[in-house]
Amino acid sequence: MTSQSLPSRRLSAADVAVFVLGIVVGVGIFRAPAEVAANTGSDAQFLAVWAFGALSALAGALTYAELAARHPGIGGEYGFLRRAWGAPVGILFVWARTAVIQTGSIAAVAFVLADYAGRLLPGAPPALVAALAVLAFTLLNLLGVDVARRAQWLLLALVLAAMAAVMLAGGLAAAGAPPAASGGTAASPGLALVFVMLTFGGWNEAAYLSGEARDAARGFLRGLVGGILLVAALYLGVNLAYLAVLGREGLAASAAPAADLAAAAFGPPGEALIAGAILLAALSTLNVTILTGARAMCALGQSVPAFAFLGSWNAGRSVPAPALLLQGAIALLLIAYGARARDSFAAMVAFGAPVFWLFLLLTALALFRLRAADPGHGGFRVPLWPLTPLVFAGVCGFMLWSSIGYARMLGTGAEGATLAGWLGLAVLLAGVPLMWLARQGGRRATAE
Repeated sequence: MTSQSLPSRRLSAADVAVFVLGIVVGVGIFRAPAEVAANTGSDAQFLAVWAFGALSALAGALTYAELAARHPGIGGEYGFLRRAWGAPVGILFVWARTAVIQTGSIAAVAFVLADYAGRLLPGAPPALVAALAVLAFTLLNLLGVDVARRAQWLLLALVLAAMAAVMLAGGLAAAGAPPAASGGTAASPGLALVFVMLTFGGWNEAAYLSGEARDAARGFLRGLVGGILLVAALYLGVNLAYLAVLGREGLAASAAPAADLAAAAFGPPGEALIAGAILLAALSTLNVTILTGARAMCALGQSVPAFAFLGSWNAGRSVPAPALLLQGAIALLLIAYGARARDSFAAMVAFGAPVFWLFLLLTALALFRLRAADPGHGGFRVPLWPLTPLVFAGVCGFMLWSSIGYARMLGTGAEGATLAGWLGLAVLLAGVPLMWLARQGGRRATAE
């Protein structure tokens, strides 16, 4: 049965937390700490940058919790931006999310998955593996939100077991061994924060589940904030294990710190263990990214007649089938494009990051507009107003500036990455003519 009625509220606070964990705890924690170590001057500074990243993510989660409490729905940021800045900005956001942000993220995760699958299956063509992964998880999500939810619980359990093994390996390798050296190095905390925020990224996807949470206010808040706190605790444990075994200088010099750590504890089988863990983390992230990605398109289709074909919602399976299919098709096109770059993952990051942080900044500022329009709202209100959303907005602005610089920096080391960054901005501008459709008006989004 296909319907444009509100989706059923099937997700508990625990389900929301699992989805947050699934999309945030991805491949970054197995690689990014080396870059953070290389750009910090002491162990204390290394841990402080991670703590600041956790607090920034928490500030963002609390900001989103109030936005979702005010306007729960499957549209997530589309609903927030449309109400705060007008329908044209909302339409431009969905265009950017469809053509750049979410599909670029799906392609990036698929390329990482393909790289590590190649370690377990030598000779497998990376682009083909990436495309097959996107197809498989798009089909899995078409089967229904309950199927995707059960798959996420299983994948996350395996990922957490792998992370526990990394921490155990750290304890075993460090036991009885002299402390690893951690001398001073040149510090660039700003660049270190770029990698920390990339590792914490993705929690905002929970906004697209607020319309399906059983308790749109308290349940969503507990799931989102609880998920961020669990992620922070896991990252602290893994980073302490890295420092204990490799030392900060050894961590900075490692191309695969988790593999080096596991090898120190378990020998050669450790590399296979970590390759499997990263593969599972990529599968977990890919599942949630596909699940949440299509919901903004569906919300747009339910509010703007010109895009009505995207607004179809299968009530029986609780999925936006046409939007999922379109999202999958665009992601496959980006995989075909990214396969031509020397570093496919870097090209996809450069393609989507500036546009992503631009709209996250607008979303952070949207809360100020919405509070001014409705100061008496009685739902959840972000604590330490206005400091909390201001911190979040400041981080978003810094990340927007840094992501543009990141794309320029990659020009000397990853062919196609700088071009991909400019291409992402060009695709965003190509959507500007669509904004006139907002002036047609349209029925109110039933999903919001």
